[in-house]
Amino acid sequence: MKFKNWFLLILLFLATGINAQIKNPVKFKLTVNELGNNQYEAVLNATMESGWHIYSKDIPEDTGIPTEYKVSGKNIELIGKFTETGKKHEEFSEAFGGKIIFYSNSAGFKQKFKLKDGTKPGDVVAEITYQTCDDRVCLAPNTLEFNQKVTPKGATEEVTADIVEPTKDSAKMVETVTADPGKGEMTVKEVSKLDPKQLKIESIDFQKPLTDCGTAAVKDSENYWTYLFLGFIGGLIALLTPCVFPMIPLTVSFFTKGNKDKSKGKRDALMYGFFILLIFVLLSVPFHLIDGIAGNVFNEISTSIWLNIVFFIIFIFFAGSFFGYYDISLPSSIANKSSKAEEAGGIIGIFFMALTLVIVSFSCTGPILGSLLGGSLSGSSHIPTLLTLALTGFGLAWAIIFGLLALFPQALQSLPKSGGWMNTVKVVLGFIELALALKFLSKADLVSKTFLLKRELFIGIWIIIAIGLALYLFGIIRFPHDDKKPKISIGRKILGVLGIGFVIYMIQGLVPSERPKLQLLSGILPPLNVSYFHDEKDGILGMHPEHDFFKALELAKKEDKPVLIDFTGYGCENCRKMEEFVWSEPDILPILQNDIVLASLYVDDKEELPEDQKTKIDLGEGQVKKVKTIGDRWSLFQQVNFNNNSQPHYVLITPDGKVINAPVSGYMPKEDFKKFLECGVNYYKKNK
Repeated sequence: MKFKNWFLLILLFLATGINAQIKNPVKFKLTVNELGNNQYEAVLNATMESGWHIYSKDIPEDTGIPTEYKVSGKNIELIGKFTETGKKHEEFSEAFGGKIIFYSNSAGFKQKFKLKDGTKPGDVVAEITYQTCDDRVCLAPNTLEFNQKVTPKGATEEVTADIVEPTKDSAKMVETVTADPGKGEMTVKEVSKLDPKQLKIESIDFQKPLTDCGTAAVKDSENYWTYLFLGFIGGLIALLTPCVFPMIPLTVSFFTKGNKDKSKGKRDALMYGFFILLIFVLLSVPFHLIDGIAGNVFNEISTSIWLNIVFFIIFIFFAGSFFGYYDISLPSSIANKSSKAEEAGGIIGIFFMALTLVIVSFSCTGPILGSLLGGSLSGSSHIPTLLTLALTGFGLAWAIIFGLLALFPQALQSLPKSGGWMNTVKVVLGFIELALALKFLSKADLVSKTFLLKRELFIGIWIIIAIGLALYLFGIIRFPHDDKKPKISIGRKILGVLGIGFVIYMIQGLVPSERPKLQLLSGILPPLNVSYFHDEKDGILGMHPEHDFFKALELAKKEDKPVLIDFTGYGCENCRKMEEFVWSEPDILPILQNDIVLASLYVDDKEELPEDQKTKIDLGEGQVKKVKTIGDRWSLFQQVNFNNNSQPHYVLITPDGKVINAPVSGYMPKEDFKKFLECGVNYYKKNK
């Protein structure tokens, strides 16, 4: 590679500024406190936007990027090591295969020091290196420097930031995201020497790519709709249980036949359905209050070893109830009080009728609602919202069924009669509860790093559960409330065959393979490295990407292929998820192997640049960005050229540096990533 190319990236920030749209979710403020006896404390407080977090200094190796805080300066002598303040959160990372420790909302970093000469001022230089992530993306590791002068009297002055000018050898620079006026093309090209003293952080325009095909990054709101849908399905299933199904015709008939005014009866039935929905939504309100008081308490619960073990035991207990060995119910006094309140009549009476139904059906709905709660705790940091959506979907299913049957009571005649099939529904749910219970035991095992429940053992237990389900559906095994000679319906036979198919599907997970398998169960099974057959190999899925942008361009010109720039990081959890669960797909991997040149640029590469290539950039507000590692180089290359600082971030470009289609960021479904790849590759093949 030509020597001049090194400068094209080293001095990237010296040509133009960062776009204002680049994420900056963490703000820092430095204060110096006098402790007495010539001792001081340099405190750097971090404030994070909602949903974002930074890692602790105590994060395990080979996971995220630990926060490092250094204090130095003229006339400064450190006392001990730096400490952290704030509420730590621990969470198991399936991508890293271990526990990560982080802070959300706020954190503090403290370092005690003293003045070597207590009669002279001191210059405090505080430097912090950190990484910021949310549920979808991680930002490149960042190093900021803060300066403050202290006097023997302990007076705290305003934070100031000094900028170190680049060396006189900084002759060539890169003007980024520059458009050809005639074609509107986005490219990267050299510009002439600039005066570093005139540099300012300014906004730049993001130019239009060569084509607008492809897809944008996935939106978080899609996850919300998933929980609403799952809650709705759970509600429909609960309606088929013996606790609820027989109540449907009785309740609807009460409103439509027991009332002289038929229209009023229908209105009351609709009101009844509305109150059922309202009651289930109200069940989620306490979780919002707890979250508001205790911050990220649900994240701590979801990653607690003992709480996950408790959930494992509870789900086993739920399964026993569904199998018919015992019943789970609320105290009868609660149901009696609610039933008595129905005598009030009118709207109040209807409300308590709905409440009574919810209470008396708890033995069947309780385990299903518990599953929704457990799933919410495992799914996201927005647990109260997800739980509200799940319970809304659950109640909505009941409200719709009761409402429609009230409007069309003749449909009651088409409902199947109560019978043994309802117990079959319960037993099937029991097997599902057993399978879900194992997920909580697995999480406890992974967070504790005992790694006893290997991936293959987990799959083997699920296979046994699926075989047990199939044997039950075919009538080979029975449970307490089953008929002695059950009639095996076509529906049971179909489900039994599906259970056998699921067993066959899972068996492939027991066979060692270079590629990940069982993608339908990703996020449920233990990670790939918690395995009896784990053997780390170089490369990504058998590929060996370039780690230098210019080498990738040279190879692309030689092979006449577009370049896929993969802005990634060693500590990027979502990057590992994309590689394991999306890149490995059979219709994605061949494209990566055959149709593009892969350039994986690690924004957290800690290898230092030569001294004459290091520099600092004034970001304003007392913050100074240090450019001293290879990771800093690629991070700035991404920010200035592609208007983004999150990982994973994917950009397809031609060998001469033109962006083909709109870049995408974050963890996304396979189909979205496939559209992005096919769009860029097909465009290049047609227009090269």
